[in-house]
Amino acid sequence: MSAETLPVATPAQVRAYARRLVLRHPWDLAGVLALHALAAVTGLVTPRLLGALVEDVRDGHADIDTTGLAIAGFVVVQGVLMRYAYLASAKLGERVLAELREEFVDRVLALPLSTVERAGTGDLVTRASRDVDTLSTSVRYAMPETLVAIVVGGFTVGALLLNGPLVALPALVAVPMLVAVMRWYLPRAHLGYLRENAAWSEIADGLTETVQGARTVEALGLAERRHERGDADIATSYKAERYTLRLRMVLFPVAELGFVLPVASTLLVGGLLYINDMATLAQVTAATLYAQQLIEPVDTVLSWLDELQLGGASLARLLGVGNVPPDRTPNGARPAGERLTARDVRYSYRPGHDVLHGVDLDLRPGERLAMVGPSGAGKSTLGRLLAGVDGPRSGEVTIGGVPLVELPLDDLRGHVSLVTQEHHVFRGTLRENLVMARAGASDDEIGQVLAAVDWDGPGLDTVVGSAGETLSPAQAQQLALARLILADPHTLVLDEATSLLDPRAARRLERSLAAVLDGRTVVAIAHRLHTAHDADRVAVVEDGRITELGTHDALIAQNGSYAALWTSWQR
Repeated sequence: MSAETLPVATPAQVRAYARRLVLRHPWDLAGVLALHALAAVTGLVTPRLLGALVEDVRDGHADIDTTGLAIAGFVVVQGVLMRYAYLASAKLGERVLAELREEFVDRVLALPLSTVERAGTGDLVTRASRDVDTLSTSVRYAMPETLVAIVVGGFTVGALLLNGPLVALPALVAVPMLVAVMRWYLPRAHLGYLRENAAWSEIADGLTETVQGARTVEALGLAERRHERGDADIATSYKAERYTLRLRMVLFPVAELGFVLPVASTLLVGGLLYINDMATLAQVTAATLYAQQLIEPVDTVLSWLDELQLGGASLARLLGVGNVPPDRTPNGARPAGERLTARDVRYSYRPGHDVLHGVDLDLRPGERLAMVGPSGAGKSTLGRLLAGVDGPRSGEVTIGGVPLVELPLDDLRGHVSLVTQEHHVFRGTLRENLVMARAGASDDEIGQVLAAVDWDGPGLDTVVGSAGETLSPAQAQQLALARLILADPHTLVLDEATSLLDPRAARRLERSLAAVLDGRTVVAIAHRLHTAHDADRVAVVEDGRITELGTHDALIAQNGSYAALWTSWQR
């Protein structure tokens, strides 16, 4: 079953956002438009001069040198104006693109973690990479070029009309045809490119799952199924791209015809008007040159129109990230203490399929609780709810009497944090990777934290992560634990947080952590039962329920599930 996709913004939202983004810089935009308008006006003088020159040549009193110098002067002025106009356009485009990227990052960071996990990494990665790159092309090139073309085209049409309304009409013969094909193309292209981008998300999601789960795929013999999933995703993408290709195969031939018709019509009709003394030779010449000049801006608009449609679809996907509703509604209440409690908690990943069934748990402040049980019993899910990552379907998880989902995220992390088996090492120095947990931490504090996790890796100024020194999985796990200690929450949920260490190193690390974390509440989801042996209480989770709860000795004496696990682990 494919993952859920993140929302997509509506066309109205995209248009409103584009207006807001552009109008943030009204003076810069006005400057760009003014420069392009001046460049367009200087470019329109040459056809008039050439038209007059042709008529003067016919009459035998042409001043070719003066006209040539004037044309050369206007061409030079136009070149200078175009240079500064494009420079101003590029600067404005980069500024707008930078703001859009920053806002996208803010939206992504505000996404509820549960939403990201349900959507899968493929959709989010595709939006953050392919959609951002596509939009970059639109903002850097398509939008400025189209804006320039519209300005130049508008002034050219104005010059045509001023030159003579009768000789201007033939140049506009292709307008109804182009308007009709645009009305047909635009709505279909928008939906088509949304489907195309969604298909790419499915491909990325499938590939990511296959790569990340390569060992599982190999162990369970799922290679053929993964191949079939990849083939199906590629077939869907192929079908989506074929659809947009068919749209372009209609658009571009009609557009090419629209380039030829105005010039031919102007020459033909203009010649008839001249023969009948309804237009001068200068007017016909200038109108033909203006019709020829119209080809470039119209061609530019149509050429970039496809890119703008693709960019619009990408923008809709980027803005759609902000349409995800928040998973918490802060009410301003402050916890009265650090007592973590779960009452009749139920949770489901799919409607109608609960994985937790009425769980009750009351953690005393400063208590160390170990959660054990078979794989798939719901331990990690319960740990996520106790850490406030997810909210329960029904029931509530509170700290100090306040539901976790009613605490702002920053406040929540000051009370309870989660460390899982999955860790990320950011590109930067080891010190930068650590102080993100608490800005302003001194080197002495960092050194104490590293000592607490038995750090045996590189020094604080060593660059780690992508393009830096590679940390082993065990070192990445130690780094995550060090961040957690530095963040200093009162309650910690450790989901097999030492599973990547060898048993002796894990045992030594847990003893060091116990000393550092003394006085804090710790929930340790464990697969090594020595963790349970050292805990104040042990909770046995089976089939989404806590079936046993008590001290290690008491549960051994009950001779139930925990006693069986302990006996099996001891062998």
